[in-house]
This record gives sequence, C-alpha cells and structure tokens, in this order.
Amino acid sequence: VQLQASGGGLVQPGGSLRLSCVPSGFTFSNYAMAWVRRAQGKGFERVSSITSGGTVQMYRDSVKGRFTISRDNVKNTVYLQMHNLKPEDTAMYYCARGFDTDAPGPGQGTQVTVSS
Repeated sequence: VQLQASGGGLVQPGGSLRLSCVPSGFTFSNYAMAWVRRAQGKGFERVSSITSGGTVQMYRDSVKGRFTISRDNVKNTVYLQMHNLKPEDTAMYYCARGFDTDAPGPGQGTQVTVSS
C-alpha cells in the first residue's frame, strides 16, 4: 500500500491550494479515505474524511467551511480543496486509508505553508 500526496506549497493567508492523493496497492473504491496533518512539534490530527462512495464527509471544526474533500473512484484519486488558508493550517499533509484514522498511510506527504 502506498499513498502519494501532492499539491502542497507556499501560499499567503487567504489563499487556496488543492491537494491530491493517488493510492496504490489496494482497491481504492472499497475504502473510506482521510486527510491527516502534522504541524511541526505536534501530533497527527485528522482534517477530513470521506466514505468509499463519497456520500458522507467529515471535517474537523477548524476547517469547516474552508476545506472540501472529494474523490474520483474512476481516477483513483482523493482531493482536498483548501480555501481561505490560515497560518495555523501550516503542516505536512498526508492521506490515509479509513474514515476514523488519525494516522497517515504509508507514503509521501505534501508540505503546506501559509505565510505572508
């Protein structure tokens, strides 16, 4: 199993980014997926989750109304659209397999830095 995240970068406060994750090694459409993040010096926290069919999403309170999770089961990709980014969103972002997990899946994360 590998979960390859991409799309991060340096953005000013109020900016937007879209993260993508392309998994491999399992049948993507059978699994719920999640985005987790870890800021420097802190533990992992779940940002958002989506069920296997994409019908149910979960967001942590701090990102509600700003982030949107989605998935394309044909392209085998899960996305995290982030708007109105804040400095406190600065973290390494990972995708994970499962709905309730706080732990990243095996694979590379993508750094999001929000700074002026």
